[in-house]
Parts: sequence; structure tokens; C-alpha cells
Amino acid sequence: MKKIVLGITGASGSVYASKLIKILNSPSLGLDELALVFTSTAKEVWMHEIGSLPQSDGIMKIYDNQSFFAPFASGSGGYDAMLIAPCSMGTMGRIAHGISMDLIGRAADVMLKERKPLLLLIRESPFHLIHIRNMELITLAGGIIMPASPSFYHQPQSIDDLINDLVCRALSLVGIETPRFRWMG
Repeated sequence: MKKIVLGITGASGSVYASKLIKILNSPSLGLDELALVFTSTAKEVWMHEIGSLPQSDGIMKIYDNQSFFAPFASGSGGYDAMLIAPCSMGTMGRIAHGISMDLIGRAADVMLKERKPLLLLIRESPFHLIHIRNMELITLAGGIIMPASPSFYHQPQSIDDLINDLVCRALSLVGIETPRFRWMG
């Protein structure tokens, strides 16, 4: 039984969230729920980069980022992991400092306090010292910072290969195994 939260912020890189939704919504994974939360800017960026927003269906439910009445806003909601992809530096900074001004921030705070996997797929670069210190704070609190830096040792043939490898690695880091390249030396 797995319930996963996917927060989507306004950083460029909606393609990562789109690929995560496709993989996580697959019946073969056997998830009980995929909860999506978009910031308002994430919706704008998504429309610019991808087009129409995903709709609730099957195991996928979409929650309002301004409402704290989602089950994963509480530790008693029993969610297993949260990914924020793409994660803006602003969202990362608020999470690092415990500022839960919206549902994504509150859900991330819940994951950290409940010692559940929280992965932030950050899209910004280069980093300045405040970014690095915020990454340190989240890491010390038990979160995972994963820059959206694709690998090339699997000899990707397309952008989709790069995206797929990156999101499958992110899923692996929160305990969801999917078929992907493994380095054999």
C-alpha cells in the first residue's frame, strides 16, 4: 500500500512532473493514491511548457494548494513519501525554515516531522550561498535534495531518455522501484 504526494512548483521543468505522473499513475506500481498539488505559478508554467493540466482520475487526486484540508496535511494521513518536482528555490527556502504557508509547504513539513521520504527535485542553477544553506538545512532534517542533473553513462538517445532516467532515480530514492539503467561497472 503506497500513498504518494507530488508537489509541483513554478520552476521550469514541468516535464519532470509530467513523467512522474505517468509512471506513478501506472497500474503496475499498485499505488493506492497519487496526490497532486500545484502552486498557481506551476499551473502557468505547465500550460506554457506542456499544455493542458492533468485531471483527477483513478488513483490520482488533485488538491488545492491553498487548502490545508488534504489528508496529507497531517501525519495521521498515512502518506508514504513526497516528491516536489520541479522545486523552486523559494519553495525550498520556505521548507528549510519551516514556513508552511501553503499545502505543499505543510505536506513537506509533515514528511520531515514524520521521518518519511521527502525529495526536492531542484531546477535552479547556479546556486548561491543561501540556496546551499537551505539545502543543508533540509538534508539535516532528513530530506533529499536532488538537482535535475541528468546522467549520460546510460547513453541516452533522446531527451525523454534523460528525463526518464532522472525521474526513475528520484523514485528509487523515495522507495519506489521502476525499471531503469543500473551501472554495472
